[in-house]
Amino acid sequence: MTQTVCPHCDTTNRLPDSKPALQGKCGRCGQPLYVGQPKEVTGAGLARRMAAEPALLVDVWAPWCGPCRAMAPNFAAAAARLEPDVRLLKLNSEAEPAAAQRFNVSSIPALLLIKDGQVAARTAGLMSAEQIVGWARQALG
Repeated sequence: MTQTVCPHCDTTNRLPDSKPALQGKCGRCGQPLYVGQPKEVTGAGLARRMAAEPALLVDVWAPWCGPCRAMAPNFAAAAARLEPDVRLLKLNSEAEPAAAQRFNVSSIPALLLIKDGQVAARTAGLMSAEQIVGWARQALG
């Protein structure tokens, strides 16, 4: 059984291992559980997803950061390739400084790969979609 959080209504859903994840729909709102797009989260939303999702890739960014803005379309393209194995999230470090500090983020854009609720890998700097996908898959093993 796999857990995932609906990107539309934030309800935690359980998916049987026998059902293809991409076909999963939320039990509350009926929307698809995987949309191939990153989801903007708050610190509390990130904590909730860390408790439920097996693997997360978090882009810690800020609106004033040029490299962050340049990487945004690359991160979105990576989401389409990594879901449903990895859920991609965006955390605005300016709006959520406590959450960024919790992970000791010292430069942005920063990527945090979270597996089973723990940071498994981290990197910083502008990356292409191919680099993001390759780094995440390598870090997941």
